[in-house]
Amino acid sequence: MRTARLGALEVSALCLGTLPFGSGVDEGTSFAILDRFAEAGGTFLDTANNYVSWTEEGTGDESEAVLGRWLAARGNRDSVVLGTKVGARPAASGPGQAGTGYEGLSAGVVEAGIEGSLRRLGTDRVDVYYSHVEDRSVDLAETLGAFAGLVARGSVREIACSNHATWRIERARAVSGANGWPAYAAAQLRFSYLRPRPGYRLPESGHVLMTGELLDFARSEGDFALVAYSALQFGQYAGRPLREENRHVGNERRLAVLGEVADELGLTRNQVVLGWVMAQGVVPVVGVSSVAQVDEALGAADLVLPEEVLARLDAAA
Repeated sequence: MRTARLGALEVSALCLGTLPFGSGVDEGTSFAILDRFAEAGGTFLDTANNYVSWTEEGTGDESEAVLGRWLAARGNRDSVVLGTKVGARPAASGPGQAGTGYEGLSAGVVEAGIEGSLRRLGTDRVDVYYSHVEDRSVDLAETLGAFAGLVARGSVREIACSNHATWRIERARAVSGANGWPAYAAAQLRFSYLRPRPGYRLPESGHVLMTGELLDFARSEGDFALVAYSALQFGQYAGRPLREENRHVGNERRLAVLGEVADELGLTRNQVVLGWVMAQGVVPVVGVSSVAQVDEALGAADLVLPEEVLARLDAAA
């Protein structure tokens, strides 16, 4: 499988998302998916310390705990690049961060968060540690200083952010630089070929869309990676009805061209989308619930779409 750079790390060009593991996807199936991904050369795994706390029976421990048991059973910790997140777990006491109920990004939360994640994952370090959401009630220097401490003691290799505005990312990197701390090496946001209707409020309140400005920022920085969640849009490329935010004429045209390209190349629409995302210099996080679905995604792992195909896809609007 092709690889990409994330700070000092080499990661697989596809990242396996594990959000439903241990909840919507049982442990046996989760292990089978992880095994297949690893066998194909996949190394980059994505989780968080709050998956799936928003469900009635969820605690937020499920995904990390399943990953930890798989790593222990396979003895392959050194062969994977493990990313997890802090900040969006529900506050244990009190109302939490205003408007969200999240525990936020205070130094105490960051430090306690890594200890919980390391315990559930059964490891002594996390390769990529993300601030999962913004917390504007906490000074950036407090959050980033806590992250720097985790890197200094070897608990974290690279720090990153998720669901942050571009200007906040730039400011955070400036704060880190001014203090001689490790800077955010990557950002993970929502990104795919379909374009949500401008101004539409996404039903997932914590989700932030990757913008053209952020893509330009990453290219200009040179040492800043981008990772995309929801790259396959909840099955909408595979035949599920379009969600409200995606129902507009521009996306009808994009889907028509996408279907033409997929047929011409003998690929699925999902595979073409993954190829398109990777062509933007972005690592897609692939969320799957079966081995068949991960096999389909792996069919795009080494896909390089011709320039003329990319131009056709981009021209559709």
